Amino acid sequence: MRVAYFRRDDGALVGRVWFGPWCEGPPGHAHGGSMASVLDDAIGKVGWLNGHRVVAAKIEVSFRRMLPIGSDVLIEAFIDRVEGRKVHTRGHLLDAEGKPYAQATGLFIELGEGGLPA
Repeated sequence: MRVAYFRRDDGALVGRVWFGPWCEGPPGHAHGGSMASVLDDAIGKVGWLNGHRVVAAKIEVSFRRMLPIGSDVLIEAFIDRVEGRKVHTRGHLLDAEGKPYAQATGLFIELGEGGLPA
């Protein structure tokens, strides 16, 4: 897997992900774990990029379609809302036409002093 991220002016995290042969699960397609892994990374990273020192409390991934090996897809991640120490995020993997392969939501908790959850 190759990943390149960029921070957009609106605070979103966007990038490109290439799923190569080592990501294969079902024949000819990316393993769901590789898709979930990159979504986990992106929906957590968008919190950090926007000033929230967070750790994951809950992540949910919905797989919409099988992703062919060798695909270069768009990843986007956003902060939905912040409620005290809770940071809610979401993200998706999209094809060139904007159709999702997978979508994720996450609940992240801001770290307290000393880098530990308060």
